[in-house]
Amino acid sequence: MALSAPMFYGLVLVYVNYVVLFFCLAVELVALVHCAVQRVDLFATVGTLSKAAWLGMIGAGLLLTALSPFLLIGPLNLFAMAAITVSAIYLLDVRPALRDAVDGHGSW
Repeated sequence: MALSAPMFYGLVLVYVNYVVLFFCLAVELVALVHCAVQRVDLFATVGTLSKAAWLGMIGAGLLLTALSPFLLIGPLNLFAMAAITVSAIYLLDVRPALRDAVDGHGSW
């Protein structure tokens, strides 16, 4: 009975990798849509990169993550990890600053 565990180990690993891949794609898509609907002048107001730079980085990351299962071995690779990092930086750092600039409320 102990020998049956390695038979489905690879299949479980594939499913877990694809679940994580779809989660990364969802986070990157949310970041891209949020960035696309923001006003251009807000990015200069909060002192970050331009809207075009963020759209380019997040969009390129989304494309690389979507194509990563077909380009390299395995669905999660260095490009996908870099892309989710860029999207996370946007969502956790730039998005709150943009929200505070629109609302007029600071973090205090």
